[in-house]
Amino acid sequence: MQSESNNNASPAAPPALQPLKGPALLLLTIAAALSTFMEILDITIANVSIPTIAGALGVSTNQGTWIISAYSVAAAIAVPLTGWLARRVGEVKLFVMSVLAFTLMSALAAFSVNLPMLVVFRLLQGLVSGPMVPLSQTLLVRNFPPEKRGAAMGLWAMTVILAPIAGPLLGGYISDNYHWSWIFLINIPIGLFGGITIWTLMRKRESATVKMPLDVVGLLLLVVGVGSLQLMLEIGKDYDWFASPFITALGVIAVVALTFFIAWVLTSDHPIVELQLFRDKNFRYGVILLSVGFMTYFGSVVIFPLWLQLVMGYTSAQAGAAMAPIGIFTLILSPIIGKNIARLNLRALATFAFIVMGAVSLWNTQMSLEVGFWDIVNPRLVQGIGMACFFLPVQSLMLSNITPDHMAGASGLSNFLRTLGAAMGTAISVTMWEHLATDHHSRLVENVSHFSPASNEYLGTLQAGGLSLNQAFAVVERTINAQSYMLATDDFFLYCSVAFFALTSLVWLTKPKKGVAAAVGH
Repeated sequence: MQSESNNNASPAAPPALQPLKGPALLLLTIAAALSTFMEILDITIANVSIPTIAGALGVSTNQGTWIISAYSVAAAIAVPLTGWLARRVGEVKLFVMSVLAFTLMSALAAFSVNLPMLVVFRLLQGLVSGPMVPLSQTLLVRNFPPEKRGAAMGLWAMTVILAPIAGPLLGGYISDNYHWSWIFLINIPIGLFGGITIWTLMRKRESATVKMPLDVVGLLLLVVGVGSLQLMLEIGKDYDWFASPFITALGVIAVVALTFFIAWVLTSDHPIVELQLFRDKNFRYGVILLSVGFMTYFGSVVIFPLWLQLVMGYTSAQAGAAMAPIGIFTLILSPIIGKNIARLNLRALATFAFIVMGAVSLWNTQMSLEVGFWDIVNPRLVQGIGMACFFLPVQSLMLSNITPDHMAGASGLSNFLRTLGAAMGTAISVTMWEHLATDHHSRLVENVSHFSPASNEYLGTLQAGGLSLNQAFAVVERTINAQSYMLATDDFFLYCSVAFFALTSLVWLTKPKKGVAAAVGH
C-alpha cells in the first residue's frame, strides 16, 4: 500500500510481541466475539419490538421506527472512521472505549421515558458502536498465533452471520415475555465483560499511534453524505421514495456530498477514510463481492419472514423458527473452514458458496401457498452451508494484501460497505417485492369478469356455500392478493439467484496469496 511516512501519517511499528496463548487467548476470543455479537445484534433486535416500544411510549409505530433509523444512520457514519481513529488513539484503547460507551448508551436507552430520549440514546449508541466490529477482527488477527488465525476468523465470521438471525428471535421473545427495556439491558453484562477483559489482556499490547490532523472538510462531507444516504434508505419506503420531495432532496444531497468526499479524500494529505485501499485489486473486488453478496442475502432474509407472516399466516415466532435453521450449518462449518483456511482454495470455496446460495434461491422459486413447514426449513438449512463458505473466504481474499498498519482502516471501510449493502438490500427488496405483487395483482384481476366462465363458476360456488355476492368478491380479492404476493416472492428469488450466480465470475478476478498469513490478511 502507499506509504505515508513522508507526511508523518504512518505510525512507527509497535514492538514485536508474542501471540497470546492458553486461557488468555480463549478469553480474548470470547470477549471479542461477544462484543461483536452484541453490536450486530442491536441492529436487528429492536426491529420486531417497535410496536411494543411505541405502544409503551405512547407514540405511533411509524414514529417508533426512528429508534432503528437513528442507530443505523449514526453507525453508518462512524464505521468508516475506524481506521483514522485507531491510528490516532490506538486500537485497544479505541475498542475498549467503544464497548464501554456502547454499554452506557444501552443502559440510558433502557431507562428512556419518552421517544425523543430513546432516539437520542440510540443515535449515540450507533455513533460509538462504529469501531467495535472492525477492531474486534483486527485484534484477533494481531494476537492469535499465525497457525490459529484462520480459526479465530472463523469464529468471528460466525458471530457476524448469526447475530442478524438471532436479533429478531431474541427481540420478539423479550417483547412478548418481558419489558422492552431488556432489549438494551442485556447488553450491560456483555459490554462490561468485553471491555474489562480486553483492557486487562491487551493494555500492554497497544498498537502504535500517530498525531494525525483531523480532516474537518472530509469529516463533514462524510457525515452529510453517508447520513443522507442511510436516512434515505431507512425511511424511503414510508415516503414512497422519489415521489417525495424530501427523499429526493436526501438523494441529491447524498450524491453531491459523497462525490465531493471521494474527490477530496483522494487528494488529501491526511484522509479521514483510506479510499486508496481500493487501488489493491483483491480489496476492490473483495469489497464488491462482500457488499453485493450481503445485499442479496439480506434482501432474502427480509422478504422471507414478510411472506411467511403476511401471506402464509405465520406468527413472528413461527417465522423466526422457520428462518433460524440458516444458522445451524453456519455454526458448524465456520470454525472448521477458518481452521483449514490456509489449505483451501479460497476462490473455489467462494464460488461454491455463491452457487449454493443461487441454487437455494432457485429452490425458493418453487414455493407455493400449499408448502409445509419443512418445505420452508430445508432450503434454509442448505443456505447456511452457502453462508459459511461465503463470508470467510471472501474476507480473506479481500484482506490478503493489506499490511498490518492499514488493517483497521480496511476492516472499517469493508464493514461499512457491507452494512450499507445490507441496508440497500432491505430497502430495494421490500420495494421490489411490493411492486412485483402489484404487477401480478393487476394481471390476475384481468381474468375476473362476468365474461369469464371460470370466474362465474367460482363465484357461484362461493354463493352456494352461503356467501353474499360482496362476500364472494372479498374472498376472491383475498385469494388474488395471496397469489400475487406468492408470485412476487417467486420472482424476487429468481432475481436473487441471478445476482448470486453473477458473482461467481467476479471471484476469479482476485488473486489470492498462499499461506496462513495471507488467508487472514497479513
